[in-house]
Amino acid sequence: MQAESTHTLTVFVDETRHTLAVPHGVNLRRALLDAGLSPYAALTRQRNCGGRGLCATCGVWFEEATPPPEHWHDQLAARFGYPRRSCQITVTHDLVIRLVTDKRIWGRRDSTRRWPPQEGA
Repeated sequence: MQAESTHTLTVFVDETRHTLAVPHGVNLRRALLDAGLSPYAALTRQRNCGGRGLCATCGVWFEEATPPPEHWHDQLAARFGYPRRSCQITVTHDLVIRLVTDKRIWGRRDSTRRWPPQEGA
């Protein structure tokens, strides 16, 4: 049984599923990197903003329980259907995410993944 101070983070990398127990309040980007699961594309692993929410290269898709965006840059990504910045997400509940493995720098837009969800989408 999981302690109340941890949450289950399920991460899909293509069809491979990883299940992690992460502390409550941990930064999603940091949890991914600590587990050896990079949210970056090959071109951006060394060149990124270091988690300040400016470069948009650490984007991930949420498959379930999408948290509302709080940071202005993440709000724009969520509003227009771009991958969400993992550096701006605090883990406060169980999450299911998918790493964007087909990106060169940023992920592609997907209007079905906008926040808040659009009616009829």
